[in-house]
Amino acid sequence: MDRWLGLPVEAAAHAARMDFFMLAVHLVMISAFTFWSTWFLLALFRFRKKKHPQADYTGIKGRWPWIPVSVMVMCDFGLLFGLSLPFWHEEIAAVPLDNADAVQIRVVAQQFQWNIHYPGPDGVFGRTDIALVDGQTNFIGLDATDPASADDIVTLNHMHLPVNEEVIIFLSSKDMVHSFTLPEFRIKQDVIPGMRIPIYFKPIMTTQELRKQTGKPDRNFEMACSQLCGNSHYQMRGFVTVESRDDYDAWLAKKLEEKQAYEDDDWFFQE
Repeated sequence: MDRWLGLPVEAAAHAARMDFFMLAVHLVMISAFTFWSTWFLLALFRFRKKKHPQADYTGIKGRWPWIPVSVMVMCDFGLLFGLSLPFWHEEIAAVPLDNADAVQIRVVAQQFQWNIHYPGPDGVFGRTDIALVDGQTNFIGLDATDPASADDIVTLNHMHLPVNEEVIIFLSSKDMVHSFTLPEFRIKQDVIPGMRIPIYFKPIMTTQELRKQTGKPDRNFEMACSQLCGNSHYQMRGFVTVESRDDYDAWLAKKLEEKQAYEDDDWFFQE
């Protein structure tokens, strides 16, 4: 479906359903627009001044105008209760926070970059404090004295994910409203200051498979901001690397070694 609709490749488990949902909404809206536009033109012709030079305050008599109106109401109800609410309940509202096997990542947005925080092998995010934030080495205020922070990894604008595993991303913002967007994974969520918003999905395509399918050897999954957030909004973009679990673990281990190789004053490592 993504090819003939001009959509990005379907790289997440829910992508096909999302595309069907968007297609259904657009078809209903196009049908409604066509119907009401035709109705309007017919009304202009039917009740033109030449045929009705004098106002008729009684109007049309009969029940036939209610038939198309009833059809449109049924379509709207079907769209709301047959598609929208079930989709929201099953795909959006039901975040699997109790899934212990899910890969959990924090993404902290700021003008004009994405700060990506991995909890490390212990699976526990280290403590963060806004008082520790600086614009040079510690963008998220990670507390180096917290034992849970010892194995945490922080990267900039580059996210790594294992394929075919549930991923939960906790979104937050340091300054203003941003919009976290992963087109190939059909993810788009506003990031609002003061809120910690979870999203989840399952990648089903590796970066190597993406490059093979598109025929572009340098192609990456895109990560972008879709909310105008300042004069350098266009620079707020990054990319996602999806790989096997073994490669993902090897990447984490490599980043942890690089972090531990730095002196205490340079413990923070960014990619």
